[in-house]
Amino acid sequence: MTKEFNVPPVIFPSGGNPTAPAGASIQQRRVPTAPFQPPRPSNSGIPFMSFDIGTAPNAAFGTGPIGVGPMASSGGGNFDDEEPLLDELGIHPDQIWRKTKSILNPFRVNSSVHKDSDLSGPIFFYLSLCLFQLLAGKIQFGVILGWIVVSSIFLYVVFNMLAGRNGNLDLHTCTSVVGYCLLPVVVFSAVSLFVPQGSAVRFVIAGVFVIWATRACTNLMVSVADGGEEHRGLIAYACFLIYTLFSLLVIF
Repeated sequence: MTKEFNVPPVIFPSGGNPTAPAGASIQQRRVPTAPFQPPRPSNSGIPFMSFDIGTAPNAAFGTGPIGVGPMASSGGGNFDDEEPLLDELGIHPDQIWRKTKSILNPFRVNSSVHKDSDLSGPIFFYLSLCLFQLLAGKIQFGVILGWIVVSSIFLYVVFNMLAGRNGNLDLHTCTSVVGYCLLPVVVFSAVSLFVPQGSAVRFVIAGVFVIWATRACTNLMVSVADGGEEHRGLIAYACFLIYTLFSLLVIF
């Protein structure tokens, strides 16, 4: 004996069920709609707001190659009016060379070129001394820099104390003079690479270069500042102590 079950009719979304009664409500498929798009402005002053690449004015980008437009071509002539990079940084190679040549003459120092002080040459001599010490197996970058700073402050204080109210030496000029007069010590550090360490010749050469540096520094200090002519001996003694310390750094 079979038992019959009442199965409800299945309604498909397409509405194509043949077994459904004629009066049953048939669910229809929804047609997908386009996503929401904002209305396009009719008169927009910005080119990309119209979403039309072809309608963008060509004057904004230029008619030539990329980067060659009205704005790019208008600023091209400004580079001719700019100063060289070394002049903007305050580095004048011709001035450094004139001051170096004045120090290379141990008997007559031209003090007129040292009136305008700078620190480009002293930095160059500092790096040269550190390089020669590095070739000798000594890493003394911080020590040499510290001694230059302390020596400049020491000579500045000594000179102004001796000159009194008549002294007009500033720290920048003093540092420039001490740095340029470091050239004989730099030359000695280069020569000492070929001289046996601990020999008597090494000390004799060191004494010659220390006297050279002391004489140059004393003459420049007396010339570039006022009030030091009558205290030349004491200023020379202070300069002698400064460059003796640098030479001992090279020897040992």
